[in-house]
Amino acid sequence: MTDGERQAGAHELSDTMDASAAAEVDQSTRQRPADSLAGRAAFWIGVGLAVLHIWINTLGTMSELRASVLHFAGFGLLCALLFPAWHSASATGRRLAMMLDIVLGLAALSLFAYLVLGEETFYARNGAFLWYDWIFTAIAVALAIEFTRRTTGLIIPILIVLAFTYVTAWGSWFPGVLSFSGLGYETMLFRSFYSDDGMFGVIATISYSYVFMFILFGAFLVQSGAGDFIIDFARAIAGKLVGGPGFVAVLGSALMGTISGSAVANTVSTGVITIPLMKRAGFPARFAAGVEATASTGGMLMPPIMGAGAFVMASYTQIPYLTIAAVSVLPAMLYFFGVACFVRVEAKKRDLKSLDDDAPRIGEVLKRGTTFFIPITLLIAMLIAGFTPTYAAGYAILATIASSWLTRTHRMGHREILSAMAGGARNMILTAVLLVSVGIVVNAVTLTGIGNTFSLMIDDWAGGNLLIALVLIALASLVLGMGLPVTASYIVLATLSAPALADMIVRSEIITAFASGQIPDAAKAILMLTSPDKAALLDGPMTREAAAGLVAAIPAEMMSMVKDATLTPAILTTALLSAHMIIYWLSLDSNVTPPVCLTAFAAAAIAKSPPMATGFTAWKIAKTLYIVPVLFAYTPFLNGDPVLALEIFAFALVGIYALIGAMEGYLEAPVSWPMRAVLFAIGVTILWPNDWSVNFIGTALFVVFFIWNVRTDRRQRIGAAET
Repeated sequence: MTDGERQAGAHELSDTMDASAAAEVDQSTRQRPADSLAGRAAFWIGVGLAVLHIWINTLGTMSELRASVLHFAGFGLLCALLFPAWHSASATGRRLAMMLDIVLGLAALSLFAYLVLGEETFYARNGAFLWYDWIFTAIAVALAIEFTRRTTGLIIPILIVLAFTYVTAWGSWFPGVLSFSGLGYETMLFRSFYSDDGMFGVIATISYSYVFMFILFGAFLVQSGAGDFIIDFARAIAGKLVGGPGFVAVLGSALMGTISGSAVANTVSTGVITIPLMKRAGFPARFAAGVEATASTGGMLMPPIMGAGAFVMASYTQIPYLTIAAVSVLPAMLYFFGVACFVRVEAKKRDLKSLDDDAPRIGEVLKRGTTFFIPITLLIAMLIAGFTPTYAAGYAILATIASSWLTRTHRMGHREILSAMAGGARNMILTAVLLVSVGIVVNAVTLTGIGNTFSLMIDDWAGGNLLIALVLIALASLVLGMGLPVTASYIVLATLSAPALADMIVRSEIITAFASGQIPDAAKAILMLTSPDKAALLDGPMTREAAAGLVAAIPAEMMSMVKDATLTPAILTTALLSAHMIIYWLSLDSNVTPPVCLTAFAAAAIAKSPPMATGFTAWKIAKTLYIVPVLFAYTPFLNGDPVLALEIFAFALVGIYALIGAMEGYLEAPVSWPMRAVLFAIGVTILWPNDWSVNFIGTALFVVFFIWNVRTDRRQRIGAAET
C-alpha cells in the first residue's frame, strides 16, 4: 500500500468531519480530540491505567471487588474527560461542560477511595448502611447511567433506570408472573455495589481482566504495523480478482478481527482503504460501505480475539475461552464466505473488473510481515498450554514489542509503547463503562427471577418448538439491536433466554436418542411410570413424533434425571454452548440494524453514502448471522469433533451460496423468479440438518443448477458479442 493511497483514504474520512466543531469534539468518534488539553491528560491517564491493569492481571493481588471498582473509576474518569456532557458552540458552554466533567471524573475516583477506606468497617457492621454508604453507592448508579448515556445513547440508561425501579418501586404493579413485591432502596444499592451480580461483580471482573488485556494486545499489534500488513496481505491475495476490492474488504476485516474485538475500530481502520478501492472499482457507495460494515462486524466472531461477549460467554457457561475460540473458527469462516458471496454476485451483476493492478505481491508482503504472526502464535500456544488468557495476552504484548524490532519500519520504542497503552485504554472506555453498568440490569433480572419467567414464557410461546424459539429470540435480538451495542444485547438476551434455548436443544437431543432406540434403562424406568401405555415403543426405534410425545409426558421434576441418563456430559455442554453462541451471533445484528447501527454509520461516513440506506444494505449482507445459528441449534457443529464440523462446514458453504443466489436473483447469470424459488429450495435442502443423504441430493441439484447458470451466462455473453 502506497503512502498516496493511505493519504487518500485518510482524506476520505477527514472530509466527513464537521470542521467548525473540531476544536471541541472529533465528530468521527464523538470524543474530545487527542490534541486538546483533555485529550493530552487522557493520554497519560490511559497509560497509567494500562500499566495498572497489567500489574493487576499478572503480578498483583488486589481483590476482585477493589479491582472492579478501580477499573470503573479509572475509565469513568477517562469517559468524563473525553466524552463531554454536552456539545456547545460557545466557549462558555464548553467550559461549563468541562467543569462538570471534571467533577464527575473525580466522583468516579471517589468510589475507589470510599471502598478502600470503608470496606472493612462496612463488613464489620454486617452491611448496615450509614449516610455515606447511601451517598457513594447512589453515586455509582448515577455515574453508570450518565457514562452509558454519553458513550452508547439513551437506551441503556433507560434500561438501567427501569431495572432499578422495577425492583424498588413499580414491580408490584404488574399482574401475574411478572409481578414482584419489591425490595428497599438500601437492599438494591447494596446488591448493585457489593454483590457478584451487580456492577462490580462477575461481568466487571471479565472487563478488567480478559477484555482489557486483549484490547490492549490488539492496540500493540496495530501500533506495531500489523494493520498495514493485513491490508497489504488481503490486497495481495484478492486484489486482482473480479470484484477484488470487495474481497479485500472481507479478507482484511477478517484478519483485522483476529487482533481487534471492536467492529467500529475495524471499520475505520480498514474502511479508509477498502471503501475507496471498492468505489473506484465500480461498486455503489452504499454497497461498499455495507460490505465493510458487515465484514468488520464479523471481526467479533473471528478468533483468537473475539468480542467482549465471548469472554462473558466463557464466564456464563464455565467453558474455557480456548474451547469457545477453537469451535468458532469454521462458523466465522462461513460468515465471511456469506459476505464474499454478496460481493461476487454484485460484481457479476455489474460486470466489474479488477482495478487494483498495483496490488503488492504475496511474497513481498509475507517477507516483511511474517514477524506479526509471532505474538499471535505465542498467544494461541500459551492458551493451548493451559495459561490463563490474561497471562497469555500479557506475554503476547511483550512478544509484539520484541518482534517489532525484527522489522525495518515499525520498531516500537518508548513513544510507540506509550501510544499503544493510551490507545488501548481509549478503545476500552465504551466497553468498560458498558460492562460495569449493565451489571445493574443483570442484578435486577437475577434478583427478581424474571429471567426464569422469561424463559418459561419463551417455552410456552414456542410450544416446545425449537425453530419457533429461534425466531422469537431473533426478533427480540432485532428489537434490542436497534438500541443496544453487541455486548449489552448479548448479556440481556443470554440472561433472559439462554436457559430456555439450551433446554430446548437438550430436549431435541433426547428426542433424537429416543427415536433411534437409544434409551438407557434408567430412562426406561421413568418412561414406564409416566407413559405405561407406550411401553411397547421402548424396545426399539420409533418415529420422532412418538419420541416427542414420550418426552412431552415426562414431568419437569424428572426431566433432569432423564437428561443425565440419556445424554453424555459432552452433549449437554455442547447444548449450553450452542444456546449462548446462537444468542451471541444474533446479538451482532446490533452493529448493522437501523436505526442505530454505529458500524454501518462509520462506514457510511467514509463512503459518503446515506447512513440509513447503508444500514439496511449492511443488514441484508449480514444474513449469515441468521443462517449459521440454525446450524448451531440443529447440528453438532460446536461439539469439538473436527471431522464432523468440516462436513457440516462443506455443505453449509454450498447451501449459503445457493440461498444468497436466490435472494439476489443472480449466480453467474440472472436467475428468474420461478428459478429463484427452486434455488432457495435447493439451498434449504443442502442445509437440512441431521440427514446426509438429503444434503448430498441438494448438493447434486445445485451442481446441475450452477452448470446450467454458467452455460446461460456464456450464451448471453456470446450473443452480446455477436450483436
